[in-house]
Amino acid sequence: MEKVILITGASSGMGYETARILATEGHKVYGAARRVEKIRELEQYGVVALKMDITDEASMQTAVQTIIQNEGRIDVLINNAGYGYFGAIENVPLEDAKRQFEVNIFGLARLTQLVLPYMRTQHSGRIVNIASVAGHVTFYFGAWYHATKYALEAFSDALRMEVKPFGIDVVIIEPGAIKTDWGLIAAEHLRSSAQGGAYEKEATKAAEGLKRMYLSNSLTDPKRISKKIAHAAVTKYPCTRYLTGRGAKLFVFLHAVLPTRWWDKIVAFSMTRM
Repeated sequence: MEKVILITGASSGMGYETARILATEGHKVYGAARRVEKIRELEQYGVVALKMDITDEASMQTAVQTIIQNEGRIDVLINNAGYGYFGAIENVPLEDAKRQFEVNIFGLARLTQLVLPYMRTQHSGRIVNIASVAGHVTFYFGAWYHATKYALEAFSDALRMEVKPFGIDVVIIEPGAIKTDWGLIAAEHLRSSAQGGAYEKEATKAAEGLKRMYLSNSLTDPKRISKKIAHAAVTKYPCTRYLTGRGAKLFVFLHAVLPTRWWDKIVAFSMTRM
């Protein structure tokens, strides 16, 4: 059965590929992002491009209303938009920390609020939140990013319990390390934020380690994660969580069984020497 699907962050990476997969499977996909010109490349597959900034109320309302006017329903919301900013807690300006929460939590939450009334009316729907292994384990210099992903885990769990009586399901995707530009951007933020400060030496080492890792060929192809997201969006009986990608299950296991101070030492050692 054809689903009407809204996916945010569809202009690149996992969002782009997920939109393409779902459209080629015959679903009506609306891809949303600030850089709408990037999504237009997906029109050849049937994806409808929507300009949306999930920190802008008006753009979210307009996008949801456009879909309702055109289709009369929204079956699946895939909350994929997000970003990460690495840096020592002392070095990251609170404005940048708040921006991460605005995008990764509050914007996601507001869009969910706008979609839920329609899903309740149709007594069906699915919300797929793209979280991360970073919502289970914490790495060196990633406090603000991890805080948003831990928050998304709790938000999703509470939401799932609240909306179940209305026939709505909530699914969480938790990728490990993925071969995207995310790590390179995070590394540059980490390096620049620490310049001339007390954390410069260790932050520079960690930034170089991140760059080496994300420039290597050992990370998970984002297309593999996109296939998992697409499956979770439309399968009849989805799992509650999909912990997937390089290192995801191993990291969560080690974090659970190792003493906390051991974990701290391993993370600090590996991030400054990988």
